Amino acid sequence: MKKLRSIGNKIAPIVFILILLIIWEFIVNVGGIEKYILPAPTDVIKVLIKDFRTMIPHISATLYEGMVGFLIAIVLSIILAVIMDMVPLIKRSLYPVLVISQTIPTVALAPLFIIWFGFGALPKIIVVVIVCFFPIVISIVDGLEGVDKDLINHFKLMGASKLNVFLHLKLPYGMINFFSGMRIAATYSIMGAVIGEWLGGDKGLGVYMTRARSAYALDKMFASIVIIVAISMGIFLLVSFMEKVFTPWSDKKLSMKK
Repeated sequence: MKKLRSIGNKIAPIVFILILLIIWEFIVNVGGIEKYILPAPTDVIKVLIKDFRTMIPHISATLYEGMVGFLIAIVLSIILAVIMDMVPLIKRSLYPVLVISQTIPTVALAPLFIIWFGFGALPKIIVVVIVCFFPIVISIVDGLEGVDKDLINHFKLMGASKLNVFLHLKLPYGMINFFSGMRIAATYSIMGAVIGEWLGGDKGLGVYMTRARSAYALDKMFASIVIIVAISMGIFLLVSFMEKVFTPWSDKKLSMKK
């Protein structure tokens, strides 16, 4: 029964999406809606098949910017989160600043980075770092802080040093939150790269979308969106797989809660 329910939960979203696509196709064809207003799903599929080779350099550029920015954000987040956990004064000083920084729209910062750093990959990578950094660092900080104080005191009573407490208690506990933050950031990484590309550049899915919009080729714009979603989901699933490999105890923790 549980297996059937699990299969049903996995199939349900796919069936729902297929129904939406069928309704979409029906409305466009029956309603006689022009392609430059709303293309049918079949039009989008045709573009994906026909223009995929043309899109490969754009996909590669966006993937490079997204992944490099994502990895830099991970490294910076780990370093800052550990420092904030070790030095409470730094945490009290920086935590509000990190929260306030999220009120600044990324779209408002991207043009500044292009002015300062040009139209190459660097400004796009910086945008990705900014959008990915916050969810990861906050997740790690909350994870390290959420360790049971009684367990920490027990470790200290057993003679464990601050480093041992961190390595053997806080780190395993915090890794669960770390991967949760990474999953959120994974979906932001490609989006951040595309936002940067919208404002300038010669390659990238954002550039491809801008050119398609100028030509009123909405089928190409939708094709770009499909690829962006596919890449983002691929990164998300990769992070989820890594979580299962590196934190097998997280599944046990969830099963205990249930």
